[in-house]
This record gives sequence, structure tokens and C-alpha cells, in this order.
Amino acid sequence: MKKLIAFIALFLSCNVLAWSYEKRDLLQQNANLQRVKEALKNPADWVSYPAYSDRAGWDKLSGAHREAQIREGEKYLEYEWKVVKLTDYLEYEKSGSRTIMENPFGSNTNALAALVLAELSEGKGRFMGQIVNGVWMFNEMTTWVLSAHLGSAQSSKMFFPDYREHAIDLTAGDLGSFMSWVYYFFKEPFDKINPLIAQRTKLNIQERILKPYMERNDFWWQSFNLKPGAMVNNWNPWCNFNVLTSFLLIEEDPEKRAAGVHRTMVSADEFINYTHTDGACEEGPSYWGHAAGKMYDYLQILSYATGGKVSIFKEPIIKNMGEYIANSYVGNGWVVNFADASAKGGGEAGVIYRYGKAVNSDNMKQFAAYLEEKKSKEVILAGRDLFRALEDFQYGPQLKDQKAALPEFKSMWYPQTEFLYMKNDKGFFFAGKGGYNAESHNHNDIGTFSLYLNTTPVFIDAGVGTYTRQTFSNERYTIWTMKSEYHNVPVINGSAQRAGGQFRSRNIQFDEKKSLFSMDLAGAYPENAKIKNWNRSYELDKKGELVVQDDFALTNAEAANQVNFLVWQQPDISTPGTIKMQVNNQTVSMQFSPELFSVEVEKVKQDDRRLSNVWGETIYRISLNAKKVAAKGKYKYVISVL
Repeated sequence: MKKLIAFIALFLSCNVLAWSYEKRDLLQQNANLQRVKEALKNPADWVSYPAYSDRAGWDKLSGAHREAQIREGEKYLEYEWKVVKLTDYLEYEKSGSRTIMENPFGSNTNALAALVLAELSEGKGRFMGQIVNGVWMFNEMTTWVLSAHLGSAQSSKMFFPDYREHAIDLTAGDLGSFMSWVYYFFKEPFDKINPLIAQRTKLNIQERILKPYMERNDFWWQSFNLKPGAMVNNWNPWCNFNVLTSFLLIEEDPEKRAAGVHRTMVSADEFINYTHTDGACEEGPSYWGHAAGKMYDYLQILSYATGGKVSIFKEPIIKNMGEYIANSYVGNGWVVNFADASAKGGGEAGVIYRYGKAVNSDNMKQFAAYLEEKKSKEVILAGRDLFRALEDFQYGPQLKDQKAALPEFKSMWYPQTEFLYMKNDKGFFFAGKGGYNAESHNHNDIGTFSLYLNTTPVFIDAGVGTYTRQTFSNERYTIWTMKSEYHNVPVINGSAQRAGGQFRSRNIQFDEKKSLFSMDLAGAYPENAKIKNWNRSYELDKKGELVVQDDFALTNAEAANQVNFLVWQQPDISTPGTIKMQVNNQTVSMQFSPELFSVEVEKVKQDDRRLSNVWGETIYRISLNAKKVAAKGKYKYVISVL
């Protein structure tokens, strides 16, 4: 266990060489503690949603969603609340499974959310019995922290619920903010049943969220004692949003409320400081909703509670962080995915629209409308996030009136994060990356690329399988999806890329006029690879082809190089020097020198449901194996549509 805890700590703090940090402190520059105290309003003065007793207000707010919300809640009128057993927590250490604990926990939160929204929409008390059952059940739990997070969240370092302390992770924070809204809306009807329900709920929020947040500095995501090289990822805005919500709705003492709110500002500033000026999410689109998206939620509820007096929506980096999600959409449900992000998704239309409205981004608002048009259900599913559900009700009519469109660009360059997207008239969408091998949710993938034809993936990044203990342990890079051998990069002189902040791209360049993207991959490999330079370039040339070229020199050649490509469609290698893949009704060809390489194709079966839901049963790895051991050379691969 000690080794696992040590690795988690290491994983959450990158090497100093990888650190990207600019001490902007935008929130603290915008308002000090005194200004926050003066600006903060009581909930009754800033919450714009109708009170539970305001039936006309709720009929108007729920609008077209009303009947769907009620039907969704009715599914849980006879719901049997699931017990999260102690053995479910222990299973994480025993087998590495997270889902055994998370599935019943998630089922209960989904049920309670559906019941709450149904009761708010209908207002007849029909769902109240089940709501208090769910609220009481969560109040009775020893912890709201997930089994996988207990070891790093609890000071005891045990993967076992510790009744002696309360810790805050993603789900504990989620339940804190969720229960804060439940308390806000239902205190009076709860009191009619028994005052202890609301009292217990409020006490739990105070003891589990407000108190530990103010008393502890050791939750890694708070970043209060940030050291050079430390990672600040989606946990920071996600948890801070939840804590902020609880302070705004539960803390009645103006001094304590202001102190808590300002403390979250100090913490949340560190996420903005860590984020590159270009605004790209190094964790990929799948995490945007709880990285930049949660940063938006944080800023929005802070603006609401201060009457707009504490707001940084005009800062360029905030807009850049938002527009990344629209620019990363390929089409037909596919997104540019690096690291642990999935290749399918797009994001939540509601939060993207509201973010776009806040930063005045037509790209975001139009993209949100495009996503909204693809939705097939009227029901709003809250999960553990009641704030987003309430905002979806409020802004839904505006979103439906918004013109829909996808962003238009020939190229999109993120110079600090080192992501590049390029398009051509042949239907290619290219995405490449540099970066370093200690990014949040990192894969060893410096120099990799993805290529789509008319929105269909061809050359791919597989993503990540179902999270287990191994995923965030010292065994992480034994998982095939994390290895550079299963990304579109070479194995050089017998060596694959290594994990760590010191392993990074060199001399990265983008020539927009030539549609040429290049970098030296040498820094991504260990010293025993003996690389002077390995210059890889990608060019979308005038013929409409993607030309990939490797120009290399080694100090001592000891093993033949191998150049790997991961593809979705089954490759046809029957023609020497040509690999063909059928993509819908078109053929994509990759040409190379048969004198330089022999070819192998590996079927990579997708036994993990998280991967097979995206790719189906099989993807393929193409390995071009150099026929000669060479200290110097040039490799060229030309990808075109036949």
C-alpha cells in the first residue's frame, strides 16, 4: 500500500522540468477578502431559481422538460436504496476494482437527483418520502469519498473509510454541493416531516466540507503549498466549485462565509496559473467539462453570489479555455483525444452555451446549439450536479433559439500546450501533439497524431480502459494504452518513450503557410536510446496528402527501428510499400519504401467495455520494422485518399 500511495503522490506532482506556470492570480487581483465580504449576498438575494413553494415559477422554469422530469422521477418511487458495503471498499485493495464500490454509490446518487428534480417540477410531495430516504442514507454513510480516493484523501492513508476524519474528494464535494441545494429547496418540507432531517443534513455539510476545507491544507488539489513541478488538474476547479457552493448556501456567518469563499479563490487561482495561456486542456475533451467547464461553473456561481462584482470572464485565458472544446470537435460525435480522453463525446451543450455567453464566444454558443440538436431526450439528468441541471432549465430556451454551427478553421495551433489541428479540402482532419510525458492523465505519446477522413477516425489514439487501481499506480505504464508502442510514434534503437517531466519535445515548430508541423522527438526517449536527433514532421501538402517524415541520427545504432501506427480499419498489406484501409466508401492509402521496411499487423482486441464502446471489438497496430540497423536515415510515409 505504501508503494501505491507514494506513486499517487508522484503522479500528482510532475517533474520540475515539465512545469508550466504563470502567477496570474486573476481572482485575487480582482477582489481581496474585504471586497469579497462586501460583495457577497445572502442566498435569497442571488439565487434566481424559484423557491420550492413557488409553483408558478417552477412550472415556468421546468417548461417543456416538466413531464419528462416527472416520468424520470417516477422510475425511482419504488427504488431500493443500495448499501455500499464495507467489502465494496475493501475490493479496491483486493482486486483493484473501483466499480464494485462506485456502481451502487452512483446508482443512489442518480436516483436521488431524479427524485429531487421530479419533486421540484411537480411540487405535490409525491416524491418526498423517497427523497428523505436517500438524504438520510447519505447522511448515515461514514464517508462520501470514493474507495479509490481514500488513500490520498485521508490523512491516515488508508483505503478504508475512517470515521475519525472527513476528507474531500470529487464525490464528497459533489455531494456537499448537491445536499446544499437540497437543504436550500427542501428545508421547510423536511421540517414538516421532522426537523432533524434538515439539521442533520446541514451539520454533515459543515462537518464534511466546510470545516475540513478551512482547517486542512494537505488536500493535494487545493494547491495551497504548491511546489515547482506540481500538477494542478481538473480536481482543483471541480472540488473548489463544490466547496464554494456549500459556503454560499450553508454558511450563515458573513465573516466565515467570506473567508471560505476567498480561500477557494486562492486555490482556484492555481488552476488558472497552471493552465497555458492558449487555454488547451492537456487532459483532453473528455475532461474539459470538469476542468475548464467546472472553472466556468465556479466563476459563474461566484459572479451570481456577488452581483457580478467578482468576475474575470473578460480575461483572454478564460475565453481560450472555453473555446478549446469547440475547436476539438471533429464531427459526428468524434473529438480529438489525447491521454486518457475518449475519442467520442463533444461535451454538455448547456454548459458550453452558458460559458460561450459569459465570454462572448459565438463559436461556443453555435457549437452548443449543434450539440443540442443532436439530443434525443427532453429529460435533464443531474447526476450529482444540481447546479448544472438548474442552469439547463434556466438557459434552455435561449439555447434552443441559438443558431447551430461548427467552428471553421484551416488550422488551430496551441503553441504552449503544443496541440495542432489542421484540415484540408480532401476531408482530412489532422491532430498532432508535442508536450511532455508528465501531463495530467499522461500517455507516453510525444509526437503522436490522429487522422480523420470526413469525420471518421483512421489513425487513432485508443484512449483508456476502465479505471482500476493499476491505472493510477506504479504499474500505469505497463498498460498497453499508455505505452508509446501503441501510439503513432517510433520505437527508436530498441527503446520506447519514457514517462516523466524531463521527457518532452524539442524544437517544435508550426509553419501555417506550409501546413507543416515538426519537432525533435529525441527528448522523449531515454539516454540508452542514443539519439542525436529524431526530427518528425507532418505536412498537409498541396496534393491533399499527409506527408509524415522521420529524419534521424543516432550516436550508436544497436537495434532496428520500429515505426508504429494505430488504426481503426483493418489494413490491407498485400501490395508491397502500400497499406490500404477502407473508410466508408473511400480508400485511405499509406505509402512507404518496401526496401526500408517489412510490415506486421497486430489485431488489438478491445476486451474492456470502455474501449469497445468506442471502437468495437478490434483495432489494429501497424508496425513498420526497419530492415537495417542504421545510425542515420530518412523515413517517409505518404497518406492519401485514393
